[in-house]
Amino acid sequence: MAAALKRLGLTRIQRSAFIGPYSSSIVSDIKNVARKIIDPQTDNVQIYPLTPASYRLRVVIGHEFSETQEMGWGYVV
Repeated sequence: MAAALKRLGLTRIQRSAFIGPYSSSIVSDIKNVARKIIDPQTDNVQIYPLTPASYRLRVVIGHEFSETQEMGWGYVV
C-alpha cells in the first residue's frame, strides 16, 4: 500500500501515515487502490481531510519532513 500511495504523489510522514494535497480524483484513486490491495478482514485505510486551520493545529514532535512544511491543507491517509 505504501508504494501505491507514493506513486499517487503522497508523502510519507510516519511509518503508516501519508499526506498529500486534496482532490476528489486522488481520493477516489486511493479508495480504488486500497480496495485492490488490502484485506478488508484484517486491514483498513482511513482518509482524514484536513482544512488549513486543522493542519495548523497539528503537533509535531521531532523532525518534520520538509515536503510537508509548505502544505497548508490536504489529507492524511
